[in-house]
Amino acid sequence: MRKLFIICFSLLISATGFAQNKKWTLQECVQYALDNNITIKQTQLDEETAAIEKKDAIGNYLPTLNGNASNNWNSGLTQNITTGVLETQTLRNSSYSITAGVRIFNGFRNKKALDRAELSRIAADYNIAKIKDDTALSVALAYLQILLNKENLKTIVAQNEVTKEQIRRTEELVEGGISPAGDVLEIKATDASEQQRIVAAQNAVQISLINLAQLLAFDDYKNFDIDDTEYTILGAEILNTTPEVLVEKAKESRYDLKIVEQNLELAKKDLELSKTALYPTINGFFNYNTRESGAPTVNIDEDADPLLRPIGFVDGTNQTVFQPIPATEEGNPTPFVEQLYLNDGISYGVQLSVPIFNGFSTRNTIKRNEVNVKRSEFQAEQARLNFETAVYQAYTDAKAAKESYEAAIASLEAQKTAFEFASLRYDVGRINAFDLSQTKLRFDNAQVELTRSKYDYIFRIKVLELYFGVPATELKF
Repeated sequence: MRKLFIICFSLLISATGFAQNKKWTLQECVQYALDNNITIKQTQLDEETAAIEKKDAIGNYLPTLNGNASNNWNSGLTQNITTGVLETQTLRNSSYSITAGVRIFNGFRNKKALDRAELSRIAADYNIAKIKDDTALSVALAYLQILLNKENLKTIVAQNEVTKEQIRRTEELVEGGISPAGDVLEIKATDASEQQRIVAAQNAVQISLINLAQLLAFDDYKNFDIDDTEYTILGAEILNTTPEVLVEKAKESRYDLKIVEQNLELAKKDLELSKTALYPTINGFFNYNTRESGAPTVNIDEDADPLLRPIGFVDGTNQTVFQPIPATEEGNPTPFVEQLYLNDGISYGVQLSVPIFNGFSTRNTIKRNEVNVKRSEFQAEQARLNFETAVYQAYTDAKAAKESYEAAIASLEAQKTAFEFASLRYDVGRINAFDLSQTKLRFDNAQVELTRSKYDYIFRIKVLELYFGVPATELKF
């Protein structure tokens, strides 16, 4: 039993250690964001709402069926619902009914409502797809920012190692009488400055990791880290495509334009729906109803003498005329089920409703929807112009990033050669420590700029690939 406990405990510790040491790849980050991002989850609720709206539209085609039951007590002069006679009494009555209705014609509103629900569902799908693409791109940008910050940190640390080596060499040159003692102080000042840059670079790495974790809705910031794999530049051949081809391809694949076009179609469908209020509506109905009462039954007593009620006088003789009224006696109420059977009835028919005047409400609604259609048309046109501008801008940015990257490579080579030459001159006392530090600073900045331009170039290419129709989950890095 003890051995089993030790084995389980060891496995638990190993699993915990694995979770803490996990290095997230870019693809894992993108997929995790698509599965857990709060904005995506909120947008998916719009899709559920659109599905409910479609069910409502389908339900409009179906007949309605409603039941009703009531039970009440009346006291005083009230009508016996089984005899129709007004009596002073305290009486319990109940009634039951079931009514079916069907919409025969309503200006094709049901058809247009169903069409609109389908448009709304498609628009929700487009919105989700766009949010996913935007999220994936944001994750990629945040991921590349971490890589950039880590590369900068590595560069600064490596630069500081060179500086420490220079301090050692300078101290030897000072001891040999080749360099003045002030050179050591100059290079130590450079070392102190680089130490500050290392701390700032470490903070930048940590902050960028937290930003990505928040984007993923991942709350274990302390143990979150990414894979430090060296990312190469893939997909640069897309720059061989002309901007015009990119624009046409983007119009086919991107959801930005599809969303505004779908919103325009929804506005047009809302206008059609508002116009249906101008048409008459025809409804059919069928009703079955019955009732029962707690009133006692009234039975004629055949053995008793009838009562005589005066009803008038004979002209001339003034003789009173009497009407015999049979003697009655109260009995138990008629059985409940029997009353329902005896007192039931049905009604059915067709109802026509014609809109004549409603205070301009219908006309004004139509006018408002016409304005919304025009507004949506303008928005769609503006969106197309903005979209084309964005694609051209993305293409221009990618080309500029490529040129900047190539220039950074050339600059680094030149600065590296200059630094190596300056180091040789410094070793023989031809230049002082300040000149060497300036040369090294330019070399250090060239290394940082190369890293920045590389990851900027990678990101710009990925933006173009998204415009070209490459799904966010299939981007290659």
